[in-house]
Amino acid sequence: MSKSIVLTGITTTGTPHLGNYAGAIRPAIQASKNANVRPFYFLADYHALIKCQEPARVKQSSLEIAASWLALGLDTANAVFYRQSDVPEILELTWMLTCVTAKGLMNRAHAYKAAVAENEETEGHDPDTGITMGLFSYPILMAADILLFNAQQVPVGKDQIQHIEMARDIASRFNHIYGEHFVLPEAVLADNAATLLGLDGRKMSKSYNNTIPIFEEEKKLRKLINKIKTNSLEPGVPKETENCTLFGIYQAFAHPHEIEEIRNRYAEGIAWGEMKQILFEKINAEIAPARDRYEALLASPGHIEQELKDGAEKARAITVPFIKTLREAVGISPIFS
Repeated sequence: MSKSIVLTGITTTGTPHLGNYAGAIRPAIQASKNANVRPFYFLADYHALIKCQEPARVKQSSLEIAASWLALGLDTANAVFYRQSDVPEILELTWMLTCVTAKGLMNRAHAYKAAVAENEETEGHDPDTGITMGLFSYPILMAADILLFNAQQVPVGKDQIQHIEMARDIASRFNHIYGEHFVLPEAVLADNAATLLGLDGRKMSKSYNNTIPIFEEEKKLRKLINKIKTNSLEPGVPKETENCTLFGIYQAFAHPHEIEEIRNRYAEGIAWGEMKQILFEKINAEIAPARDRYEALLASPGHIEQELKDGAEKARAITVPFIKTLREAVGISPIFS
């Protein structure tokens, strides 16, 4: 029985935080140990260029993200873990796909439409002010990421479903013109993937500057948790768990019986200070064992580079022959060795 191919990309624009860990990294690492799955995980550094033009930040983020996944136990014997820019066939396929993709399809992309709408609300702005071709056409790059490996399943958040639908449309168009080459991918919404709120009560995101880094050292981790926004209810006054940042983060780290116990404590009026201490201890207990491994990896980036190099070799063992087939399909001469 062939393994199911699952693919996930991680944009290299910042330090991994607890929201990344609970929502994507932890479930992906668990999947990497599944013998029935062939997972492909990549550092999406070309995608990062769309919204980040700080070379040092992109480079450091790539290092931190790779170190995080490795420190947390990614099984690179089963998973293919690579840097997007180390697989040049991705960009070659991007151009092939661009040439069969309707502009009207790209016009409907959520990110592009949102940027246009924001410009239209600003007096004197052209609808396309500040919009690059990278932003406009990045769903095609994302399609190439997926289709080059004929990924069958792509775990995404609800806001990314449209991109998988676009990848299917693009693949269908290519297949119609040049023959059946691509599997049509399916979007997978993980029921158990948590979406965490940040320090200010909004979704934890680098964009809001409200994140808690995964491997923050203990004293700083405690300080950040103590900064989490709460209401002014006094100890002894019953509190709601719904939409409570502290409770939401705790849920992502605790066992069901522990969650129920804390739910009861909320009804009894647990003090916010006590809840923050409980949350700190719960997070630190899970993360601490990997913190030393993470620091050691950052101190010896050569090991990270070797893992990524090995992953790229595995990836290119697939992409090089496949792009040769695709070149022949579209009528382009093969690359001479």
